[in-house]
Amino acid sequence: MLNYTYWNLTNPRQAVQNGMSGCSGWYSTLAKIVSLSTPHSRGFAMKRVSILSILRFSRLAVSVLFLSLVAFSATDDTTAQTSKRKKQVVHHTAKPAVAHVVPVAYRTPLRPAAAMAPKVVTPGVTAAALNLVAPKVPAPAPFVRGGPWTEPTYADSTQGDNIDGEDLEVRKAAVEALGDFNGSVVAVDPTTGRVLTMVNQKVALSSGFQPCSTVKVSVALAALSEKAVDPTAKIKLPGGPKMDMTYALARSINLYFATLGEKLGFEKVAYYAHLFGYGEKAGLNIAGEQPGHYPSAPPQNGGVGMLTSFGEEIQQTPLQLAALMSAIANGGTLYYLQYPHSQAEAEELIPQVKRRLDIGKAIPQVEPGMRGAVEFGTAHRARDDGAIAGKTGTCSNDHTHLGWFGSFNEVGKRKLVVVVLLTGGRPAIGPVAAGIAGDVYRRLGEKNYFASAAPMTPALIASQICCSQ
Repeated sequence: MLNYTYWNLTNPRQAVQNGMSGCSGWYSTLAKIVSLSTPHSRGFAMKRVSILSILRFSRLAVSVLFLSLVAFSATDDTTAQTSKRKKQVVHHTAKPAVAHVVPVAYRTPLRPAAAMAPKVVTPGVTAAALNLVAPKVPAPAPFVRGGPWTEPTYADSTQGDNIDGEDLEVRKAAVEALGDFNGSVVAVDPTTGRVLTMVNQKVALSSGFQPCSTVKVSVALAALSEKAVDPTAKIKLPGGPKMDMTYALARSINLYFATLGEKLGFEKVAYYAHLFGYGEKAGLNIAGEQPGHYPSAPPQNGGVGMLTSFGEEIQQTPLQLAALMSAIANGGTLYYLQYPHSQAEAEELIPQVKRRLDIGKAIPQVEPGMRGAVEFGTAHRARDDGAIAGKTGTCSNDHTHLGWFGSFNEVGKRKLVVVVLLTGGRPAIGPVAAGIAGDVYRRLGEKNYFASAAPMTPALIASQICCSQ
């Protein structure tokens, strides 16, 4: 009789082993029968051997069939696991999202509820008779994938620029530092007001953007000018810790500057803001420049506190921030910015003073906070071997992420103001803008740009002789 323990279907591997051992047992049994068949007649012995051969062949056929089934089952399992792994790999190696504008034509319009209601047909009445003309709805601005951003994070920021009158060495450093980011870099000589380079002139000459936290520099100067705050004293903030102005500037503490704004009041804040150049053109006869915007009343969203901490309702241009940074860097002279269109114009440029700011005593009290921003605060990416002072700004305005950084260097024989503005998605932030400005300083430092003073042109010498008399 067959021993069914060899075919344990719950354990295929053990069944195969048992089956093979069972086949070996048949061979030994057959040998014994052949040996026992000797005393009997030859016909009887051959008959028994034939019967045993048939049984052995049947057993072997069943074993081969079972082994085939096990092999096919293992192959199917392996194929299923391989397919599963491939699916997992495809899932984990999906292509990253690429920031690009999704055309409006490819976006499925949403149907209003009224459009989905059943239509009622009135005999004899036409749409023209009822004057039912669908109003024209302006097409929404395309959104950039990755967020509700209407501006791409990466673009060619040099397209359309006129560079005939620029300092090509500064231009090269600014373009390489900005890389593929969508933004603008403005570099100014703070001792003359000359714009050395203006990368992405379309953005730099636009109507302006919300200044974000860069507005805190002008608020600090206003509070110090009004003696409304002791920069070394730690102020107890409502519901917060105590801190001084240096720490508040370095870490860009919104509550500190909102408190200063409430203490000063809107009229004083607005007075100093206009004095520092907000709401007016920073340049002298720069084609296409716009004056930005400064509100005539406290913002509806958050009042003066939001204005002095985030720059709510203010439109600041990169040229305006560059002019203010130049005034701080040179000790209080607010120059008209001038942008020559040829090298001949650059050599004939004569500095033009817009007004003198009475901030000489306030500058040493503001600079530590601006240096702290680079050394241990929000602008640490701009840190370099030389001392740099600056202020970052990050916020969103009209579905566009903004990253600001206004700065100037404090070592070497030549001073330079660098303002960076980034627009786009989430990567457009103040710390990234600070890193780009720091890269500009580093690239120029490697070329020994700050080792020597700016060359004196005949026009510049004549202007200094004139002004000193």
